[in-house]
Amino acid sequence: MSLTLTRRAFTAAVTAAVALGAPLAALASEGPVTIVVPYAAGGTNDAFARMLADGMSKELGRNVFVENKPGANGIIGATFVAKAKADGTTLLLGGTGPVSLNTMLRAKLPYKLEDFASVAMMFEGPLTITVPSALGVNSVEELAEWSKTNGKPIRYGTLGPGSVTDLYGAIFGRAFGIDVRAVAYKNNPSSLVDLIGGQAEMSNATPIALTEYVKNGDLKMLALTTAERDPAFPEIPTVTELGYPQLQATYWTALHAPAGTPQDIIDSLSAAAVKTVQSEAYRDLLSNNGQYEKAGGPEVLDAQLARDKEVWGKVIEDQGLKLN
Repeated sequence: MSLTLTRRAFTAAVTAAVALGAPLAALASEGPVTIVVPYAAGGTNDAFARMLADGMSKELGRNVFVENKPGANGIIGATFVAKAKADGTTLLLGGTGPVSLNTMLRAKLPYKLEDFASVAMMFEGPLTITVPSALGVNSVEELAEWSKTNGKPIRYGTLGPGSVTDLYGAIFGRAFGIDVRAVAYKNNPSSLVDLIGGQAEMSNATPIALTEYVKNGDLKMLALTTAERDPAFPEIPTVTELGYPQLQATYWTALHAPAGTPQDIIDSLSAAAVKTVQSEAYRDLLSNNGQYEKAGGPEVLDAQLARDKEVWGKVIEDQGLKLN
């Protein structure tokens, strides 16, 4: 039997296998795989998923499909995967928001972190500490001093309550002992327009979202939230080299499977995903979209989840944050 099956052929094969008494787990491990993207089609995450699916198909000798299930801050897609059969045929293109932050912030979530098995870490991206050029500050210390001298909170745009950008502002305020005020926006462009217009003092948006505004002089990027400098922004220091390792933070993307998926199946899927992400073509896609390759197996993803609990979990606890 060919290892590459269409959906219809796979369904027919399952029916025949049941009639013959064949074990479904063995057959499932040969069938098509669906990567669920918890965001709408056409975005950067969709592009990442489709190149991943293509590469994994070649590595596994099986069809790998992408299915978009957007909505509710990734909850719809994540719920679907959490409740799917643990046979390796349904995976989640998860990340900081849908899996890590949601499970720490939302008591009424229809899934929990333990409902997922780690498959593979894929890549991560940095945030920034960025200010309007008109503010006249040239370092993170000067930004904090601006707040203290003027007796004003630092207003910063976010992508909504509980988002990475929302929580990072709280980390910044705590590090310098200053008051910060989050302002939620539907997207980065609208928040940056207000930043340039003086309705905010800080943004933690990604470097790639800021590039054009920095080039034309409207915004000044004070630091990247990473340990090492980005070759695309060699002149921008990192929070770690500036002496603030507690401000180091990234957002990440990974593959998750339903809990209980057999380890041999996870190992096979993980190897295919890691090899794909480490390919030159995939690295180019990441670089062009401001991301860093961080491919690794389940242990790398488990370590990231533990760090999230330490970094973001501390902010959530300190701020008493809870979302419905």
